Amino acid sequence: MAQVQVFGDRKFPTAELLLTSAGRDWSGVSAQLRNHPACDVPAPSPDEMEVTFAMTTSPAGRVERCSGGQFQNTAVRSGTLWFCPIGVREDSIRITQPLSNVLHVFLARSQFDGLAEISSTTPSPANVAYLADVEDELVRQLCLRIHRELSEETSGGKLLIECLSQALVAHLVTSYSSDAKVRLDQDRTALRLDDARLRRVLDYIHANIDQDLTLAKLSDVACLSKHHFARAFREATGVPPHRYISARRLDHALSLLKGSQSSLADIAYLCRFSSQATFTRAFRRQVGVSPGEYRRRTTA
Repeated sequence: MAQVQVFGDRKFPTAELLLTSAGRDWSGVSAQLRNHPACDVPAPSPDEMEVTFAMTTSPAGRVERCSGGQFQNTAVRSGTLWFCPIGVREDSIRITQPLSNVLHVFLARSQFDGLAEISSTTPSPANVAYLADVEDELVRQLCLRIHRELSEETSGGKLLIECLSQALVAHLVTSYSSDAKVRLDQDRTALRLDDARLRRVLDYIHANIDQDLTLAKLSDVACLSKHHFARAFREATGVPPHRYISARRLDHALSLLKGSQSSLADIAYLCRFSSQATFTRAFRRQVGVSPGEYRRRTTA
């Protein structure tokens, strides 16, 4: 298992794990939803940037933490945010009362290295500020969308998470770090998908719909950076890439259910779900019936 997927287990060994991205094959990012007991938390030096998001209010709960002489004492309300950058050793963390539904998002160092292509310098993830009770609605919305994908897996979820994590990292660096400035003088026309490049991307998606379609692969086909591809694709098609791919994979699943003898487990794999159970839940949300029932109705 990748290091980014296990850091939360090392940091929070006594906290109840409600949801995890382990097994989802997310790249450079992981997420966990936990219930925390009142306790002192062991604090290993993080190799990942941690964004913590309280999804519910704990009326009497507070989080007390300290790093490098900076002491923070934060009431836990729905929407409260904490940042802990890579390499920042926390001297102490104390949770005063049990906390429920706390989302932890962990961002690998490689996510920050990838910003060099759109920044005037290569940003250091250690220079993101160590903050508590952050007022940032964009970070909240990104966390909520990550939580939704964690709760209800979609066939384009891996690509969605790649886009969300890159947006989150870029925002953290440009808003909470002093060592990198995003270039603003790029020619917008060079960042668009013209008809020929768009057709090349769409043809690639259709030819590889049952393969692992990553942001890196699609941006290479488009001859754009990963950080510009998702926006350019949405401007060209009217939908983000993960939604377009999810729709095409639903079409693929319908075709396989009607025209093949493939098992439901095999179809789930070909549509890039982590399990047959998550495929069944997603299919029922989209179609209104289970895959098995759809097959019985269309092949009777």
